[in-house]
Amino acid sequence: MFRGKKYQDSAKLIDRTKLYDPAEAMDTVLKTAKAKFDETIEVHVRLGVDSRHADQQVRGAIVLPNGTGKEVRVLVFTKDDRVEAAREAGAEYVGAMDLVEKIQKENWFEFDVVIASPDMMGIVGRLGRVLGPKGLMPNPKAGTVTPDVARAVKEAKAGKIEYRLDKTNIIHCPIGKASFGTEKLTENFNTLLGAIIKAKPASAKGQYIRSCVIASTMGPGIKISPARIEA
Repeated sequence: MFRGKKYQDSAKLIDRTKLYDPAEAMDTVLKTAKAKFDETIEVHVRLGVDSRHADQQVRGAIVLPNGTGKEVRVLVFTKDDRVEAAREAGAEYVGAMDLVEKIQKENWFEFDVVIASPDMMGIVGRLGRVLGPKGLMPNPKAGTVTPDVARAVKEAKAGKIEYRLDKTNIIHCPIGKASFGTEKLTENFNTLLGAIIKAKPASAKGQYIRSCVIASTMGPGIKISPARIEA
């Protein structure tokens, strides 16, 4: 696979045989973020569970202390007195059947997070086939199905992220931008990994965190020692 000169230069900064301490890895990943834009720093964690089993699912949401650095557009499905509350909390789009039809008929997806009050899930469920594959379907475990839509909007705006296993038992999450610096990124990293460790299924056996890699949007991966995370 062809890699550009910047990627190759960044790769020279990394010892491929080494498992890094989290703080050292964060310093190193910032040196590899050489793009002209403010690169996102992402974490990829492989867990020692089997996502095919319901009792070994790992999923949840956490508000990163320093946010994600991304402007989040929020859509809320709700009605009655919650409509104004959602708007006041900062939601860009608030509605009910009108928004369902807009998504269905216009293939409209100008939003990043979808929140719904429980009484709306009957109609929101109709969007499962289009929202599900995009990871946008509201879910109680992620706190996006809730009667307190205003609070959910504020959390989304403050940097709330959802973590969940993919089919290969890996969690992929952003923890901020390169411009955050080592201290803020490390704080976000520790918050996310702490939540993942806390969510360890009782049925999980053996080593829980099998591997952990961080990388900038355009840069190479840096391996972090699982032992340093779970210590």
